[in-house]
Amino acid sequence: MAAVLLLAPVVAAAADAGWPALRLAGEPEWSGPMRLLAILTVLSLAPSIVIMLTAFTRIVVVLSMLRQALGMADTPPTPVIVSVALFLTAFTMMPVWDAIHAQAVTPWLERRVGDREAFERALVPVRRFMLAQTGERDLAAIAELGGKPPAASPDQVGTFQLVPAFMLSELRRAFEIGFVVFLPFVLIDLVVAAVLTALGMIMVPPAAFSLPLKILLFVLVDGWSLLAASLVRSFAPM
Repeated sequence: MAAVLLLAPVVAAAADAGWPALRLAGEPEWSGPMRLLAILTVLSLAPSIVIMLTAFTRIVVVLSMLRQALGMADTPPTPVIVSVALFLTAFTMMPVWDAIHAQAVTPWLERRVGDREAFERALVPVRRFMLAQTGERDLAAIAELGGKPPAASPDQVGTFQLVPAFMLSELRRAFEIGFVVFLPFVLIDLVVAAVLTALGMIMVPPAAFSLPLKILLFVLVDGWSLLAASLVRSFAPM
């Protein structure tokens, strides 16, 4: 909501500067205030759109699992995790944004296409990205839940079925990556616990020794850079 309020003056100025008018089928052009209201409505839905249609879900889940694997429930803070996830999402989605800008936004601003056609053009790169990440079994599962037969080709997959199937695939891949991230830290916990038991220090919590070792290991291998690069490269090309 804060972002919407901050962007409101910019959107208003753009509307007054001659942005293409929004119109419904068979209806006259919308007035300036109606255009501003429609644009602000879209901006207010931006967080949900980012979660449902982009790489954000996989990235933020993996980063949250890393925080749990390190044994620090509140470090890094959640705003930091979300901010890093947003930047990595932007890097991952850059080809999609470029395609949307070239195929839909620019023709729409130049008034070469109408609102409906611009929306349909913008949806094509997004669907292509989601289909590249979505597994067939997830598509089949969503189709079964909807009581429909599986689509014969990707072009026949409805957007209403594609979005939940894409999110299921993202969650599954996020947990697969998170499992790999967890393994070295679990190994450190086991080694520390075994050493303390062998020394007879059974009353000493293993986390008191394993946490500094896990942080040291993560820093020495440059874990943040490696994980960020791996997450961006884990997405299939469009």
